[in-house]
Amino acid sequence: MALRHAVLAALLDEELSGYQLAKAFDLGVANFWHALPQQLYAELTRLEKEGLVAGREVVQDARPNKRLYRVTAEGHAALEQFAAETAKPSFVRDDLLVKIQAADHLDADLLIARLAERERFAEAKIELFGGLLRQMRGDRDEAEFLRHGERIGPYLTCLRGLAFERENRDWCRRSAEILHARRHPSQDAAPDTTSPSSSSPARSRP
Repeated sequence: MALRHAVLAALLDEELSGYQLAKAFDLGVANFWHALPQQLYAELTRLEKEGLVAGREVVQDARPNKRLYRVTAEGHAALEQFAAETAKPSFVRDDLLVKIQAADHLDADLLIARLAERERFAEAKIELFGGLLRQMRGDRDEAEFLRHGERIGPYLTCLRGLAFERENRDWCRRSAEILHARRHPSQDAAPDTTSPSSSSPARSRP
């Protein structure tokens, strides 16, 4: 998959400016495809030159003019062709996993702190995705929305993002607990200093 396909998919339902597209990516698309605003603007320019999107200038009073983009028939055909291709397996590239891989040779407390950071990030994303899902389904329950919702694609990708971040959160918590337990082992294995045999010297027999 290339960035262009994610951009085309984001423009299917409505015209968007480059700024609006960047916001759409940040809110929803970023859970499966990350892109910086400058990358999106550059991709829109390329897609327009290739005829896959069409842009039109909108004159605004007291504000700079903006350019709105929509998918053309050629762009829709490109997405159809992309959808027909076999989906490639996804791969994880995560610097935190590299750090945890080396946990036996690094400061456990530092790694626990990094795991806590990622857990907080995951919690924020969980809250964000939960809000987006509620917004998309409105006053309908999820089962009804999944059967009759007008735009089911964004909802399904948002569900995937929610599940992904929940798994991230749970893994971070468990990994931190394990590292903490190994860094600060239980005192149960220590000698029992309360027993008579250990608290007082052995008496010699008369």
